Amino acid sequence: MIFPAPLVAIATALRSGQLDLLDYIDETCNRIETSDSLVHALLPEPERRARLKKDAAALQARFSRAADRPSLYGVLIGVKDTFRVDGFPTQAGSQLSPELFTGPEAPCISMLRAAGALILGKTVTTEFAYFEPGPTHNPHNLAHTPGGSSSGSVAAVAAGYCPLALGTQVIGSTIRPAAYCGIVGFKPSYGRISTEGLIKCAASVEHVGYFAQDVPGIAFAAPLLCSEWHEVKVETLPILGVPEGPYLAQASEEAIAAFEEQLALLQKAGYTVRRVKTLSNIEEINRSHTRMVFAEMAQVHHTWFAQYESLYRPRTAAALREGQTVTKEEHAAARAGRAMLRDELELGMRQNSINLWVCPATTGPAPEGLESTGSPLMNLPWTYTGLPAITVPAGRAANGLPQGFQCVGAMMSDEYLLACAASIAKILAH
Repeated sequence: MIFPAPLVAIATALRSGQLDLLDYIDETCNRIETSDSLVHALLPEPERRARLKKDAAALQARFSRAADRPSLYGVLIGVKDTFRVDGFPTQAGSQLSPELFTGPEAPCISMLRAAGALILGKTVTTEFAYFEPGPTHNPHNLAHTPGGSSSGSVAAVAAGYCPLALGTQVIGSTIRPAAYCGIVGFKPSYGRISTEGLIKCAASVEHVGYFAQDVPGIAFAAPLLCSEWHEVKVETLPILGVPEGPYLAQASEEAIAAFEEQLALLQKAGYTVRRVKTLSNIEEINRSHTRMVFAEMAQVHHTWFAQYESLYRPRTAAALREGQTVTKEEHAAARAGRAMLRDELELGMRQNSINLWVCPATTGPAPEGLESTGSPLMNLPWTYTGLPAITVPAGRAANGLPQGFQCVGAMMSDEYLLACAASIAKILAH
């Protein structure tokens, strides 16, 4: 089910005309028709091929000369079904009517369209980007989850339907599924990509993230999506910090053993690794983050849940009911805790001369079955603090499924993080 679809190569070939746009659409639609009845990454669209060819014809008419073509000319992108996209209904993985969610297109979608991208389609999401799974399977092994909540977007990129797809993260919904599916997932600093036009889960920690098959693809899209992007060069190898203690202990023995092997590979390549005790109160952090998310979910769904409670699935409904019990004082304390923890982590970086935190991207490989989308605990503190994070493929687990290596930078150091991740990814690709 895995097919190579590197963003930079595809975008370059489409702009130059080396890859014919209509042929590219046909090849992609053929692949989807062959395999998506098994993977279920995309929401069904009977006339997808015809619609894409019509969109392509309009694009070709606008940019007949190769020299005039924008960076994403003709590139097909997948969009999580929590984003509003002109011409597509939004249902957010729920049974509620799409008419409830109408509104202007998300600005990040409009920016990608302006760069020449074509919308392949909406991708499957868990219900309202929480834990009730959709029908998507892991392309590496259909018996396993792809992770959530951005399940369809990550599976579409891993399966080679599109070289770029958008997701979101309020706990671990970009980093975790990317690791499970063996691709690269990037969650920029909080606020770096606009969340306007999104059916939000929890505004205080709502991040737009995105997926590509490699780090160059992530870097290629960054200037189009992230505000005020500027390229940086990394002259020396970053010093890597391992957050020792209860946070790291949340990972399985297998994940820890794999992580130690990955660190050994990096040290052999010349990287310095420093182990720092931090996040000692991770259980309190996990609880604060979770209760804050529940409270904000309850706010978002206040009117809808009151009218359509019977249409909500059990786990989502339980989260909303718990969110209704969170007091204003508890919510305010949880929100204030974000900056306090961020300051603590960045102070730890400065005191120990660390450039990046590194850790397992997940507690282990993708679980079997579709009942659970897996644990987001290895991602939670980085989302809570809004720090930029990326996962790169890092070998295989004992069951043959992919593993990910997570790197986290200081706030608004996204450019530096991506520059460092490129070399780390090359070393860990085995």
